[in-house]
Amino acid sequence: MLAKSLIKDPLGLRYYGAATAWVLLAWLSGFAGLFADRFVVNVVATVLLAHGMIIAAYLVHECAHNLVFKKARHNARLGSLMSWFCGASYGTYDDIRYKHFRHHVDNDDVVWFDYDAFFARHPLVTRLTRALEWLYIPAHDLIMHGVMVLTSFVIPERRGQRLRNVTVIAIRGGLFLALAIVAPKAAVLYVIARLLMIHALRFMDSVQHDYGYTTSLFEATVSPHRGDRAWEQQHTFSNPISLRFPRLNWLALNFGYHNAHHANMNLPFFRLPALHRELTRDDPTRVIPFTAQLSLYHRNRLRRVHGAQPVGYPQGEAYLEAARSGRAAVGGNAASFLTSF
Repeated sequence: MLAKSLIKDPLGLRYYGAATAWVLLAWLSGFAGLFADRFVVNVVATVLLAHGMIIAAYLVHECAHNLVFKKARHNARLGSLMSWFCGASYGTYDDIRYKHFRHHVDNDDVVWFDYDAFFARHPLVTRLTRALEWLYIPAHDLIMHGVMVLTSFVIPERRGQRLRNVTVIAIRGGLFLALAIVAPKAAVLYVIARLLMIHALRFMDSVQHDYGYTTSLFEATVSPHRGDRAWEQQHTFSNPISLRFPRLNWLALNFGYHNAHHANMNLPFFRLPALHRELTRDDPTRVIPFTAQLSLYHRNRLRRVHGAQPVGYPQGEAYLEAARSGRAAVGGNAASFLTSF
């Protein structure tokens, strides 16, 4: 009775309770399995741990929209806890929420870190990043997560967070160092699980919008498309894992129903499929097929590192058509809601 009185949606206790329980089960059992002597158990445990991190990340997203609980402070507590499970706790939950809401309100990818300028200034880093991306190591996003780890030392506006930042680094870094000393195999598998999580999150993010980014996170500028709902839908794209087997989309908490999410960001993940059907009448041409998503992710993994949106980059319907082909040079990196800068 008490839980139901705190939960925002009547079905929230069932779905969010299950998602939270899965994070705890997958993360803890997956982590325990990293120490097993059997290779098969190690593989299953690594994937399980990675998926626990993925669902934790998407729960952070749900909490940031205040979709779980009625009160913002309760969402903040759960979101902050989940940020520890998915490795996003170096910055604050409030920073994650603020940046993500700027994305929705401004209809823009509002950031602080100009990574294109960074790569232009450091060609050797660009070449190394592309070499690692060729090996399917998500080096571009590792740079972003590295900035997140050192957020209060890199971003002047966050110097006031240094005590907290150092504390989190000491806790997480100390625990990982202890793990590496006691069980180096488990430490390596944990890193692999983290890389799988990064791949999964950026795979879902990579084709959902056709616009670039603006470095105005700490500025009081007004986006030219702020509040333009029609423009927002024209430049937002859905990439569900499957329309034929919709329950597969639960693997990413329905994050692929992105037009529905942007049409009503106050809907919990389990109500997005119904809104998607209402918006598209189940027209398969309004989504990017999963096979095309895989092709785009593979073909463009090096191009996306630097200068990913040249002159003539397709937008709107042209972008959707290009993405559906699976062969066009579309998609991006580094748009994760977990990197709050």
